[in-house]
Amino acid sequence: MARQRVVRRRSVPGSRAGRATAVGPLAGVVGCLGVVFGDIGTSTLYAMDAVTRGQGQLSRDLVLGATSTLIWLLVIIVGVLYARLLLREDNHGEGGLLALLALLRGEVRSARVMAGLTILAIGGAAAFLGDSVITPAISVLSAVEGLELVQPALASYVVPVALSVLVALFVLQPRGSGSIGRIFGPVMLLWFAALAGFGAVAVARDPSVLAALSPSWAVGYFAGQPMMAFLSLGAIVLAVTGAEALYADLGHFGRAAIVRAWTFVVLPALVLAYLGQAAALLAAPAGSNAFFSIVPSWATVPMVLLSTAATIIASQAVISGAFTVVHQAARAGLLPAVRLSERSLHDTGRPYLPAVNWCLAVAVVAIVVGFGSSASLASAYGLAVTGTICVTSTLLVVHLSVRRRRMARLAAGAALLVALVLLAANLPKALTGGWLPLALAAVLAMSMTTWSAGRRRLRSAMRVHEADPAWLHQRLNDAQSPTFRTPGTAVYLTEEPGTVPMALVTQLVTEESLQQRVILLGWTPVDLPTVGRRPHPRVDVEHEIDQVYSVVADVGYDDVVRPSSMLADAQQACGGLLDWLEPDSLTYVVSEPVLRLCREASMPRWRQRLFMLMNRMTGHPSDVLELPDATTIVVGRRVHL
Repeated sequence: MARQRVVRRRSVPGSRAGRATAVGPLAGVVGCLGVVFGDIGTSTLYAMDAVTRGQGQLSRDLVLGATSTLIWLLVIIVGVLYARLLLREDNHGEGGLLALLALLRGEVRSARVMAGLTILAIGGAAAFLGDSVITPAISVLSAVEGLELVQPALASYVVPVALSVLVALFVLQPRGSGSIGRIFGPVMLLWFAALAGFGAVAVARDPSVLAALSPSWAVGYFAGQPMMAFLSLGAIVLAVTGAEALYADLGHFGRAAIVRAWTFVVLPALVLAYLGQAAALLAAPAGSNAFFSIVPSWATVPMVLLSTAATIIASQAVISGAFTVVHQAARAGLLPAVRLSERSLHDTGRPYLPAVNWCLAVAVVAIVVGFGSSASLASAYGLAVTGTICVTSTLLVVHLSVRRRRMARLAAGAALLVALVLLAANLPKALTGGWLPLALAAVLAMSMTTWSAGRRRLRSAMRVHEADPAWLHQRLNDAQSPTFRTPGTAVYLTEEPGTVPMALVTQLVTEESLQQRVILLGWTPVDLPTVGRRPHPRVDVEHEIDQVYSVVADVGYDDVVRPSSMLADAQQACGGLLDWLEPDSLTYVVSEPVLRLCREASMPRWRQRLFMLMNRMTGHPSDVLELPDATTIVVGRRVHL
């Protein structure tokens, strides 16, 4: 029988790019405040404290020099690098570190260079996930510590209250963030208004601090006390934590809304808040809390409550970002596929991963108990942030170099140089608390590289037990060894389209039987966030031979793989070729390799064991793909790595 082939171009409705443009300018700005700028906004709780801690009575030169450096760092890193440069480099409307890496895959021709950039991106993604553990802990702790100012006797309740807030946040994650997300923006708008208002009042008491707006104070700060100024960058960098969210959430809100929110709300409020803290510190006794020093006594309790709400929102944004990064990394083959909650498909377009949620919860609780205060955690914070910024900046410079955009490349190169200086200033933290994000990032990066290498070895080992379509044609047409066809329709899943999967080969060889109709269902990852971003082959349907059909669907790194929806798309796209398909009567067949160590392999045995452990901890393919238990068959076979 001659092979028939049908290809249909289909767009996927409801993509995040579409939703980003569906809201009005004001709604988009308010939405950004709750999701994109929560982390940067709550940095005012601890950044200035971290800069001035242990300095005793503060001199005017130190306070104004550090404040000027902090403000101009916000302008360079957030305003120039992210808002001005990175937000213009989208992958079909999507942003983020992995989206930038996907762009480079289509631009860089050298396999060796691309391998190096991939390893670099793995390090950046690992650093971001390490940051996702520390941010909720330090943010909520710094807010709840305001209780000590209300009543010093409440100091012993800070850690229990912070733990209660964080545990409640993680427990509520399975319910989705859709309903509560509607109030995120207005609450953060109130937060930035409070920052601007209290900061402006403090500046009015000492207008001379406005001089810190001049970069000359930052230059003088480094010229007068170069070593102290350099080391203080390790604390000043806390003011830009969360900058990566601007780029990561590009596809959700769009560039215009993010830039407007930064220019007209966030930056003015942050500048007033930090200038106000500088004025208050110059007038307050040594050791005063920089943030609450600008808050009047009558507003202390309301600000403790508002700051707690703001840190919860900031933590929610970081946790959601971790879900997105893990989901994208799994789609890119850097991490095991983790089961998605069905609720996440109908929520805000952000995946919810139960396993990741509970791992984060355990890690955050352990950090809060282990460190006990935001002051102790501040030394652990910063390395992960600067590492991610350096990686993103490097990939941006390479991307702009390939595109030959000279002026943008020079600006990005200057920002990268600043980021490298910040990273160097944070390295001494490795001896105090900075080992924590380094250890987390190292473990995650090792896991990603091991999983990627192990998957390649597993695919090579699986090919021994698979076959090509020509073998299937010959087998079905072999008159001397006829194949018995049983009633029904079976869907054989294959990770590598164009091959006959192990389960089907095993069935034909051992039982010499096959269902009456067979569908070989596979999917091809593409370097797009979702295949609906532009006209692109979504489904490829081929009639191979004698009631055997091949269906291949393209999936982006933000798409959710669902065999049932792929088959529904194929049925609509193939022009009648699959009219007989009845989704409720299908039997799914999954190939499952049973892994064994290989003594002769070039991969060290400890990495083989790590890969096997990760593979066992991974959700079963039938669970990850949400296949029906009653009609799913798993065929296993021993495979040596």
